[in-house]
Amino acid sequence: MKSIRERYGGWALVTGASAGIGETFARRLAEEGLDLILAARRIDRLLALQTDLEKSHGINVLPLEIDLTADDFLPRLVSAVGDRPVGVLVNNAGFGLNGDFLDNDPDREADMVLLNCLAPLKLTRHFARLMADRGKGAIIFLSSIGANQPAPQNVTYAATKAFDLFLGEGLSYELKRKGIDVLTVMPGPTRTEFQEVGNYTAGSGMRAPHDVVRTALRSLGKRMSVTDGFGNKFMTFFARRMPRKWVIAAAAAYIKGFSNDK
Repeated sequence: MKSIRERYGGWALVTGASAGIGETFARRLAEEGLDLILAARRIDRLLALQTDLEKSHGINVLPLEIDLTADDFLPRLVSAVGDRPVGVLVNNAGFGLNGDFLDNDPDREADMVLLNCLAPLKLTRHFARLMADRGKGAIIFLSSIGANQPAPQNVTYAATKAFDLFLGEGLSYELKRKGIDVLTVMPGPTRTEFQEVGNYTAGSGMRAPHDVVRTALRSLGKRMSVTDGFGNKFMTFFARRMPRKWVIAAAAAYIKGFSNDK
């Protein structure tokens, strides 16, 4: 079987690469021999990761300090990338907020939509056109099991992840004929900084970032979407088949178990 580099090209762009699942994607793709463009706001972490990966794997790493919620992020990023042929795009950057919709900071809620929805849409639109011209490429969206039902205490987050899921699955069908594999990954609770940022508590049985990345890369080119972890697969099955009222009530109870405000 061909390697990821052979299938899609030599450069990968990973957003939210300074920690968690994004950093793990960067490390795993570096093992595959891909050169990397790493985008995040925390340049100190990106520079440390650059040093590590270039030394360990002999690849090229371009760290980009960039805020994907800024109005001008795309032209700035495109200018920095230059003519590097991005063959793999990992739309990983995102965050959630736990709490009542009316109590949450409205600016943070708006930024969540910009980062979780608009940024991957703009990035995908730009780089998919270039991939289509080359006749090959891969795009990965990080959604969530929360995309499968409305989620009280997480209403905006769940809505953004439903957007990612529908966008990714639709594009999987559209872009396949152009040689582009599109995969949407739905993790459940995962041990990352997501919990601290979103005011969640870490629970037992959480998956690790390397579990999510392994699931994603094993599924790339084979499926349009995948749920990471057996327990999460069960919850996805339940959410898609049971009456909506029951599913929303179950989601509310489930999320309360991970809330720092319970």
